[in-house]
Amino acid sequence: MSLAPPPAATASDLLEFLARSPTPYHAVREAARRLEAAGYRALDEREPFALEAGARAYVVRGGGTIVALELGTRPPADGGFVILGAHTDSPNLRLKPVPDLVAHGHRQLAVEPYGGVLLHTWLDRDLSLAGRVTLADGTTRLIHVERPVARVSSLAIHLDRAVNTSGLVLNPQTHLPPTFSLVDGTAEGLGLEAFVAAALATGGETLTAKDVAAFDLMLLDAAPPARLGAGEALLASARLDDLAGSHAALSALLTAGPPAAATRVVALFDHEECGSQSLAGAKSRLLASVLERATMAVTPSHDAFARAAARSILVSVDMAHALHPNYADKHDRQHAPRLGGGPVLKVNTNMSYASDAPSEAAFLAACAAGGIPTQRFVTRSDVPCGSTIGPMSAALLGVRAVDVGNPMLSMHSCREVAAAADAPHLVQALAAMLRGDHVPAAEA
Repeated sequence: MSLAPPPAATASDLLEFLARSPTPYHAVREAARRLEAAGYRALDEREPFALEAGARAYVVRGGGTIVALELGTRPPADGGFVILGAHTDSPNLRLKPVPDLVAHGHRQLAVEPYGGVLLHTWLDRDLSLAGRVTLADGTTRLIHVERPVARVSSLAIHLDRAVNTSGLVLNPQTHLPPTFSLVDGTAEGLGLEAFVAAALATGGETLTAKDVAAFDLMLLDAAPPARLGAGEALLASARLDDLAGSHAALSALLTAGPPAAATRVVALFDHEECGSQSLAGAKSRLLASVLERATMAVTPSHDAFARAAARSILVSVDMAHALHPNYADKHDRQHAPRLGGGPVLKVNTNMSYASDAPSEAAFLAACAAGGIPTQRFVTRSDVPCGSTIGPMSAALLGVRAVDVGNPMLSMHSCREVAAAADAPHLVQALAAMLRGDHVPAAEA
């Protein structure tokens, strides 16, 4: 009997996960909450790892990255790993360290684009504020102001008559600072740090701007995640890329059933959208370190991890480009996935995606066993291909990998769209992979 929730419940749970995860830091906190409710315990990287068969544990690094594992019934050196990887960050507008600007009666915020932002989608939206703040006493707190606090207003067509015919070009330095308040309004004198201090103050405590030592703050669409369409077939939200992948990986881990021979792993990384090169990104040693330590905790042998890696597979889970009905010519017609058509297997001959024939066959077999529809994506040969954590993680770990994800529209927009029906299919496919029956042979 499947442990997975019914399809409608999966889509609703995804919306809840999105609502609780306005930033990578919040996403990791929510992931840790769900893991602990299922019996996982936190590990401290500074301390030895004490792990035994069936142990459930997780590691957090940098606030925005989490690696969870469930040891299999066989030691990793003999049973290998089945790893699900995704990312917690999304392109957005992030505040600069000295954020307060004043221009022509407007109090504004100095912002910098993070990742490949689709800039025009941030215009004329009510924006909220979220992130983390480190106080002068050294403590760090998460913050999410769940109401509109800023807006980037577009220029009226009367002042740019050619915008609809010549196109909109935005300068991120001069055109994107949002209005935060008015100099002559009731918020006169209230800078960003004072605003944040007031928002953080709880239980009668008093915090001032001087208590705010540093912050990692970002703007996001203030509208909550929602179902839309005549039949509510669509999901609309900020950060579907790649919180939908993160949610699917986490949900698969928690519904895969009794431990398998292989050790199950979920790695949700920060900083994928800006290259992954950080202490907590997929280019760091974090995942390799956790897997090596888990292997050595059970089999203290110099070649134990190499043996484990040769028996392992990584499923890189990141969202895929669905066919846009208004821009169908942007797709290779043989590889144009549709919303609601099921998980997408992504392939690139130059290895921007990590999929190869044996790993593709393994994923397709897992889907076929569960009656899950699948689709394929290959970018047009005259268009550069994006990438994921798949290739870099495969190279760092020395494991076979496959790139998959659900189809979506408006990727890297302030607000993105996917199909509700695809959410449970991806969870079911990943759970099937975690059960360990579809790992290709190392010599393939």
